[in-house]
Amino acid sequence: MIKQARFLISNTDVKKCPAPDRPEYAFIGRSNVGKSSLINMLVGQKSLAKVSVRPGKTQLINHFIIDESWYLVDLPGYGYAKIALSVKEKFQKLISRYILDRENLYCLFVLIDIRHSPQLIDIEFITWLGENNIPFAIVFTKADKLGKVGIEKNVAAYTKEMEKVWEEMPPILVSSSLNGLGKDEIISFIENVNNADK
Repeated sequence: MIKQARFLISNTDVKKCPAPDRPEYAFIGRSNVGKSSLINMLVGQKSLAKVSVRPGKTQLINHFIIDESWYLVDLPGYGYAKIALSVKEKFQKLISRYILDRENLYCLFVLIDIRHSPQLIDIEFITWLGENNIPFAIVFTKADKLGKVGIEKNVAAYTKEMEKVWEEMPPILVSSSLNGLGKDEIISFIENVNNADK
């Protein structure tokens, strides 16, 4: 359970991120996947992470400190078509530099909208993470929009697609920021990783 969460810093330079002195968990996904809403649900605050109606709004690396013991990071979304190519390239460079260089990144949560069939951009991004040995977990969002059968069907479709190239599947979690589904599982996952490192 998270008792305290506070905003720490926003920036566009990995070198200016907080000292890598505690475990860090970052959240990333395609624009409009419900990233900020999920973060707010996890920490039990309505507006810690800024929710925008305009996709592609998060353009900074946003650090939050949780219970003074670990960092939660809100990363810019990827794959939003309506921003200039030069801006998109800058985002991609920022994201890849953060993911590859941040030594205290314990896990990257890749958020995927459960309502859609497997998207090439997500598969390519996940494959890139695997090629670079980045620890990650998949979090399906917006599960409240589907029934149990629909959830199972879409998770199975993604699993089938990934099994074409993955020998071992990453952890998979299902969430909804609307009804709190997945909150306990995600927080427990983080706590287990933190405890395993002690």
